[in-house]
Parts: sequence; structure tokens; C-alpha cells
Amino acid sequence: MIKTLAKSIREYKRSAIATPIFVSLEVVLECIIPFIIAALVSEIQNGCELSVIFKYGGVLIVLAMLSLLFGILAGITCAKASCGFAKNLRHDMFYSIQDFSFANIDKISTSSLVTRLTTDVSNVQMAFMMLIRVAVRSPFMLIFSFVMAFIMGGKMAMIYFFVIPVLGVGLSLIIKKAHPIFRSVFKKYDAINSSIQENIKGIRVVKSFVREKHESRKFDTAANDVCRDFTRAERILAFNSPIMQLCMYSVMVFVQLFGSYIVISTNSTDLNVGQMSALITYSVMMLMSLMMISMIFVMLTLSAESCKRIAEVINEKSTLTSPENAVFTVKDGSIEFDNVCFRYSETAERMALSEIDLKIRSGETIGIIGGTGSSKSTLIQLISRLYDVSEGSVKVGGLDVREYDLESLRNSVAVVLQKNVLFSGTIKENLRWGNKNATDDELIEACKLSCADEFISSFPDKYDYYVEQGGANLSGGQKQRLCIARALLKKPKILILDDSTSAVDTKTDALIRHAMKTYIPETTKLIIAQRTASVEDADRIVIMDGGKIAAVGTHSELLESNEMYREIYFSQNKAGGDEQ
Repeated sequence: MIKTLAKSIREYKRSAIATPIFVSLEVVLECIIPFIIAALVSEIQNGCELSVIFKYGGVLIVLAMLSLLFGILAGITCAKASCGFAKNLRHDMFYSIQDFSFANIDKISTSSLVTRLTTDVSNVQMAFMMLIRVAVRSPFMLIFSFVMAFIMGGKMAMIYFFVIPVLGVGLSLIIKKAHPIFRSVFKKYDAINSSIQENIKGIRVVKSFVREKHESRKFDTAANDVCRDFTRAERILAFNSPIMQLCMYSVMVFVQLFGSYIVISTNSTDLNVGQMSALITYSVMMLMSLMMISMIFVMLTLSAESCKRIAEVINEKSTLTSPENAVFTVKDGSIEFDNVCFRYSETAERMALSEIDLKIRSGETIGIIGGTGSSKSTLIQLISRLYDVSEGSVKVGGLDVREYDLESLRNSVAVVLQKNVLFSGTIKENLRWGNKNATDDELIEACKLSCADEFISSFPDKYDYYVEQGGANLSGGQKQRLCIARALLKKPKILILDDSTSAVDTKTDALIRHAMKTYIPETTKLIIAQRTASVEDADRIVIMDGGKIAAVGTHSELLESNEMYREIYFSQNKAGGDEQ
């Protein structure tokens, strides 16, 4: 885990190394200052001249200024290193996520990834900042103060040997109790993020069903759960301060009582006022260092789970990778499912797809129809290798999809998903996801084919119209038509329409299908639909039922031979027309 995270320091190594050096110099100077002050007090006691006082004063000013300078430099380099480290962590995590397969995302969950990119990185950034500055300063200060206290106070400094074990035992018990709570609380953070994400995405549904109060109560339950866990952890961590205070004041009382007694009883021969004042200063410095060390342990306890979660994302390898001797050219759009079986995970109780055997010629138009949950979308996800089959094989262009370079395969397959996704930016920018080098004329042509040019032309900025995040300022039908245009620009060997014309009327649907047939005749087209009108003119229609192929045939063949298809067709065409 530490090795994984350390790789993200990269160009900030110099700042990360410089910070402890500057901190060490600052600490050395700070520890010398009380020693000089003690010597000055002794000189004053002995009745020194004013020039001696000025001499000591000058040395103290120089030491203080140098200490301040090294402290400022340490602060600058520490900020640069910690912020840069956090930036690199986010970069590395984001790039790792881009390579994830759907199976990887199913495993970790979207809400958890958001938490790891935000809250967890902030925790690790804070811990790293403390490690390279405070975690160096405090032990150094403790050691130097300890040495100087022995030099100044002799046997009286033995009190620290009794105090440090008490603090060590106290801290270890606190950490042991608090760490499991912090581990569980991050999972609840994921749940809160999931609730927020779900609510914001479905805000229109929430409002249309007047479920705001229900959603608020659900969120309050999750938030209160996190609050309870943090309160429990904070209660445990709160013992840290009283333990520190007890040890600190015990040492102070001991030093002042016995120090004063020694000064008076020995007439300053064993211990003078200057030495005693320095001893008190070193006592404060030591105990403050111990307090800072305890804070570091608390922060590390909190961030340990965050480190683990971040490393998990960075180290997570995609379940789908290109083979060593990958094929980079897809010959044509032919598809073959050879005894395909598929389950979403190894622990899944049942197969999502079973015994799928289907051959599709390049350039064919295939309709896929079936009830909800019949695994229509699952079937087409295997073509572009969004998932790998559990058994059997899927071939594209005569080769198993696992033999292709992933990028080359997916560049040959265009998918218009059931859930249409548009990104914030202009219409042009969204369309060029299909072909980044497409000219304006090509964009317009694709939009005319998908029947999108008509509504785009009505916008004041036309193709420069700004699309809000998720296409919130467009209707469902408009989003579908833009996504189809984007796919057409790709000019793929295989085009998959996953119920992607459900939000447009039957006339527009027919126009889009006709345009595709004439614009990309050699492209294999797979059309998943709920209504039979969308697949009537397909070369063949595949009926899916319960993760299996129930029947394959033309519209007329299935009307004659398949009861399921006949039932769907007549239920949608009772009045002699398609469903609206």
C-alpha cells in the first residue's frame, strides 16, 4: 500500500525531501535558544556587563530569525508536496478508473469511487502533510529536548522515563479502539454518496411523486448513522487530551517543586535559576511534541483506511485486457455467438445468458425483442467486450473478440445505449465524440439522418448550443437522436441501437432506420426494441426469453410460427396502428 501511494509523489519528491530537512534545522535552532537563554540568565546572575547581554541578545535574534526562515521554507515546501501528492493521487485514480471494465465498476460501485476521489484523498493529503512536517518536527523536538533536559537538569530529567510509557500505553489503547470505527464509517460515507447521487439523478421523479420528505428522511438516516459512528470515535479520541494534560502538568509540578527545592537548598550550585527555566522550557517543548505525536497517530488512524481504499483503486486491474499479440483490424461486421453462457459474477446464482448460438452476416439488420429482464442488453454488451463470456465465445469478423486489441474492437462497434448520455458542452463537442475530426458538413449530415437537424436548427446558437450536464436542457427524444448521430459519425462496422428510439414517434423511428440503411449499408445493425414496428423490416428478428434465444426469423415467419411474437405484435396493433 505504501509503495503504491509513494509512486504518486513523483515530481514533488524534492519538496517532500526538503521539508524534513528544513524542519530539522528549525528544531535544532529552537532547542539551542533555551540553552543560550539559560547561559544569559547565569551571566546576569554573575553580574555581567551590558555588552555581554547585547552579545547574547544578538545571537538569540539571529537564531530566532534563522528558525523562522527555516519554518517558512518548510511550510512552503510542505504545502507544495502535499497538494501535489493529492493532485497526483486523483490523477492516478482517475486514469485507473478509465481502464476499468464494467465488472470492476460493479465490484467497487460508483458512489464509493466518488468518495475515494474526494474525502479519502483529502484525508491522505492531510496525513502526508503531517508526516513530512509534524511527524519529523515532533520526534526531533522530543529527542533534542530530552538530550538538552538531561544536560541542564541531570537526574531530575528521569521523570520523562515514567511519563512516556504512560502516554504510549494510552495512545495505543485509543488507536486500537478507534481504528475499526473509522474503517466502518467510510462504507457509510459511500452509502451517503450513493443516496445523494441517486436522488439528484432522479430529482424529477422525486418531485413528480412528491417524495421529497421520504428522500430527506432516508438521507437523514444515513447521515445520522455516520454522525453516530464519528461521535463514538471522537469520544474515544477525546481521551487523548486529558492523558496529555495529566502527564504535562505532572511533569511541570515535579520540575517546579523539586527544581525550586534544589536551587534553594544547594544555593544554585547543583541547579541555578537559568538551568531551571531552561528545564521548564524543555519540559513544555517535550510534552507539546508528545501531544503533536498523538495527533499524528490520530490522523494516521483516520487516514489508514483511506490509504487502503485509494491503493485498492490504483492497484485494481481491469478484468478485460488486450492480449499480447492482439489483432488491430476488424475485417467486417459479421458476428457469431457460439454456445455462449454468461453470468455477471462468479458468485451469481444463475446465468444471465444460456446456450446462445447465433450467426449474423456482415451488413445484416437484426432486430432483438423480448420482455423486460430477458437479457437483450446483456447480449449486445458481449460484442464490444464490455464483459467477457463465462462459457463459449463471441466472434466478430471471424475472430474471437478476446483476440482483438480492445481499443480497435470498440472503435469498430458503435453503441447507442438505452440510457442516453450527453456531456456538458456544445452540440458539436458532443457529436465529435463519434469522430473527433468530423467536419461541420459531416455533423450536419449525420444529424439530418438521425432527424436531429430539425430541432438543432431551431436553437439560437444552432450547433454551438450549450448542452447542460447529462443533457438536462434537452428532451428524451432529442437526446436519443443526438446519440444516434454521434454513433453514425463513427461509421462503425457494427451499430447497436439499445432501445434508442423509444422516445421518438414511429414516423421519426422509421425515417431513422431508412437513413441508416442507405447511409451505412455495409454496417451490421442490431436494433433492440420494445415495439415490433422498430424491427419489422429487419432481415431477421431474435426473440429473447429468460436469457435464451426463443426464436429467430423474419417478421412474417415469426407472426406465423411464434406465439410470443404474435402476442406482442397484436397487443401493440389492436387498432391497426403502432403504439404511441
